[in-house]
Amino acid sequence: MKKALILTMVVILVAGLFAGCAAPAAPAAPAETNQEGAKKVGLVISTLNNPFFVTLKEGAEAKAKELGMDLVVLDSQNDPAKEMANVEDLITKSVAVILINPTDSDAVGNAVKAANSKNIPVITLDRGANAGDVVAHIASDNVAGGKMAGEFIIKQLEGKGKVVELEGIAGTSAARDRGKGFNEAIQGAGIEVVAKQTADFDRTKGLSVMENILQAQPEINAVFAHNDEMALGALQAIKASGRSIMVVGFDATDDAVKAVESGEMAATVAQQPAMIGSLGVENAAKVIKGESIEKSIPVDLKLVTK
Repeated sequence: MKKALILTMVVILVAGLFAGCAAPAAPAAPAETNQEGAKKVGLVISTLNNPFFVTLKEGAEAKAKELGMDLVVLDSQNDPAKEMANVEDLITKSVAVILINPTDSDAVGNAVKAANSKNIPVITLDRGANAGDVVAHIASDNVAGGKMAGEFIIKQLEGKGKVVELEGIAGTSAARDRGKGFNEAIQGAGIEVVAKQTADFDRTKGLSVMENILQAQPEINAVFAHNDEMALGALQAIKASGRSIMVVGFDATDDAVKAVESGEMAATVAQQPAMIGSLGVENAAKVIKGESIEKSIPVDLKLVTK
């Protein structure tokens, strides 16, 4: 009897030990932890062959480091197909939020929709998306910046003159809005746009396009370029021609600001690309935490003159 009792107690004790060694139940917090701890954010840049977007990237990286977030940066090289591939890559990496600076506001729609289909929130930077759902758009008021440039040119030319407009990549919201603001500003003034041509936000194209325009137009008083890279290219062509023409750019890149300070360029509209990148990461962090953010987040502009 005693042996039976002892054997029973041993069996109970051993069973208890095995139960204690079993894997503990999964904590109730994993889903919450995933939401709170999902700190990987993707940043798709239209091109890193442009100082403006390099600065935007650096602003995003600095904020990500400050917040302890993992930022994956991919360069689309101004190619919508590459942009789509980059977004698909980020989707496979299971990033929590995708920040995207579109190559083209129309073409980026499919990339945004791809992220939407996987319930990955998208925030656009500098350029908007014409399709798909984005939780926020962070950019300068490009229409206001275009008006700022137009009003400056009107003042410098005392209300009349012949102007060239170098346009950015067709289809981008930045090119459309800067052109809109500029043309609204000069409407009704004695300013004639004698040539309007795209140079794709590129310095080399700005140079070649301006060379052709200089040959075709004997009288030009000013040039407004939708970004500083084109403005600097145009400036190079103007200097080579020996003509004196006022040049106004947009972005306030380091090279453009130096050109303004030296008197070679008349002005540039200053955006704050580092702030755009920083605000992108900051708002991505809020989205990850489930906080609400504004649909449109503006970044201030100012005119830089000598």
